[in-house]
Parts: sequence; structure tokens; C-alpha cells
Amino acid sequence: MNRVYVCSCFGVTDKQVKEHAAAGACTPRQIASATKAGTDCGSCVRTIQGLLGRGACPRRELLEKGNAAAVLAADPAPVRLAEAA
Repeated sequence: MNRVYVCSCFGVTDKQVKEHAAAGACTPRQIASATKAGTDCGSCVRTIQGLLGRGACPRRELLEKGNAAAVLAADPAPVRLAEAA
């Protein structure tokens, strides 16, 4: 299987970004908290944005409904997934 590296600085693959997105990370900053991708040279941030797309984001939906407290309480810690082999 071919690995497609999104962030060469930290060896983060597109699969890892998609797994974190499926677990609830819906912004490049949330992906960075979980993987460090985008925190060094920054050249991968636009690719991460492209992978995340403009799909449904539970946090964004809560904010649009005016429920900021629920967003803050929803996930105080970054999501950590098992490293892809």
C-alpha cells in the first residue's frame, strides 16, 4: 500500500488526517494538536484543509446554533489515534 505523506516534517499521512477527521477533528488546528502536522514549515496546511473539506463538523454546527458552551465542553483534550504503520 502506498503512503501519501501530507506532512513530510512529521511524517503524517493522508490516512492519519482522515482518521482524526472521522474522530471529530474538523480544522487544521485540531489536526495539528493531534499530529503536529502544519506546525513546522506550514506547507501542508492547505492540503489538510483540502482533505477536511467543507463537510459537516459537529463543533461548527453547535457554534452556528449559538451553543459555544457545548463546543468547549465537547472535547477538551486532543484526539490521539494509534499511529498508522
